[in-house]
Amino acid sequence: MFKVTPNPPETPTVSPEETLDSKKLHEAVHQPLDHYLTPPPSDKPRASDDRPPQIFTVAPDINPEALLAHAYETFCSASSLTLDLSDDLEGKHRNLALAIYSLMELGLLLVEKMMDREQSVKV
Repeated sequence: MFKVTPNPPETPTVSPEETLDSKKLHEAVHQPLDHYLTPPPSDKPRASDDRPPQIFTVAPDINPEALLAHAYETFCSASSLTLDLSDDLEGKHRNLALAIYSLMELGLLLVEKMMDREQSVKV
């Protein structure tokens, strides 16, 4: 059987970019990207020391020993909660809870060491 089409088929010498308006194509591609990925311009430049407002603050004149005691109690409470939680978990989640517990115990040891130093300085 004889084919009517040439073998290989002839291709036009004009590239697709020349037939389409490349500027419109560029705009069509970048408009949605710019909409979702480019942050909106702000009215005022953000200063480097601009921080979100603090919810909790520590009194500036508080005794360092009181700070250490409170940090110690916080670590103890969080460690107990995490250890109790790990009893109810299994597998990967239990391992994760025990890893968090270990990090809290490390923090607790550091606070204890600091409290010992604070005590030795006062005596």
